[in-house]
Amino acid sequence: MVLFQLIHPAPLEEKVQSREANIYLYRAMWLIGWIPPKEGLLRYVYLFWTCVPFAFGVFYLPVGFIISYVNEFKNFTPGEFLTSLQVCINVYGASVKSTITYIFLWRLRKTEMLLDNLDRRLKGDGDRKKIHEMVARCNYAFLIYSFIYCGYAGSTFLSYALSGRPPWSVYNPFVDWRDGLGSLWIQAIFEYITMSFAVLQDQLSDTYPLMFTIIFRAHMDVLKDHVRNLRMDPERSEADNYQDLVNCVIDHKMILRCCDMIRPMISRTIFVQFLLIGSVLGLTLINVFFFSNFWKGVASFLFVITILLQTFPFCYTCNLLLDDAQDLANTIFQSNWVDAEPRYKATLVHFMHHVQQPIIFIAGGIFPISMNSNISVAKFAFSIITIVRQMNLADQFQ
Repeated sequence: MVLFQLIHPAPLEEKVQSREANIYLYRAMWLIGWIPPKEGLLRYVYLFWTCVPFAFGVFYLPVGFIISYVNEFKNFTPGEFLTSLQVCINVYGASVKSTITYIFLWRLRKTEMLLDNLDRRLKGDGDRKKIHEMVARCNYAFLIYSFIYCGYAGSTFLSYALSGRPPWSVYNPFVDWRDGLGSLWIQAIFEYITMSFAVLQDQLSDTYPLMFTIIFRAHMDVLKDHVRNLRMDPERSEADNYQDLVNCVIDHKMILRCCDMIRPMISRTIFVQFLLIGSVLGLTLINVFFFSNFWKGVASFLFVITILLQTFPFCYTCNLLLDDAQDLANTIFQSNWVDAEPRYKATLVHFMHHVQQPIIFIAGGIFPISMNSNISVAKFAFSIITIVRQMNLADQFQ
């Protein structure tokens, strides 16, 4: 299908740029109102549409949840309250993350301009093949995220609406779902549309770090191949070999500039998620273990997957990026430098010294973004479950 064409690597005869790894990402941003036309009347119409998802997903939902708890707390069943509360906490985090992402979108554009320069430095079919495969991998990953995030929203909507309850019990000043079946479905559909805005905004905030780190890793892989080929062509002069080494140094600096450009953006959004993941995951698992039937359990299970997808894949990729830096240093040391001229060796030592400094992203200037940090903050979920079990709170709330 043409719609899913980008999840397959393009033929090497086609020119593919690294920025095409984010085609699906930017289509979703355009859909949610984040990429307006540059000029014309349509720009102002589109800017009005930009305000709609922000009004409902960023402002209305957080306030609506709180008002609903104040007005309807005594009417909640434990399962309904936990389903609402787990999403409420995540909605507050999503509101902050999506706002940060929207404000710093210019950093993504600047990073893509740097990536364009790296693309122009690709040498042969081997380099292009790596970029083609990376582009397909990123678009495929974004589709998987889309199916899971949309699957959570749709399954929660259907499981609760078909059981006669609104899916998230968000305050609605115009409709009382208890007035009849029609009012229930109006409320449920309204909540689903509103929540879809928040889910898509949250998905965009969660996927861009993963997409760009996958791109950086692909260019690190290309760079390692270039280093392996240094001084392997007997027909090239020492001056040519030295220039090849300088080009590798420049490529590495450009990758570091890409990381520096996007680092402040990632630092803020991942920090927010690190603060929330333990509590949200704990509440969701309690809901699954103690208060859900089968279909509501399926919806909660999908929510658990979305929570894990918000940080675990990206943290794992950050670990791989650290390994890539070490592998690059080893590749430099193992390259063909023994009988090179002194100038070449001096530059190689300087290059190796800089490569050994790892590429690290810091969440909020506090937590190094890695699997260890992610597991540490996620452990709080099991602490919550342990407290609930030991104090027998689940039975008391039945």
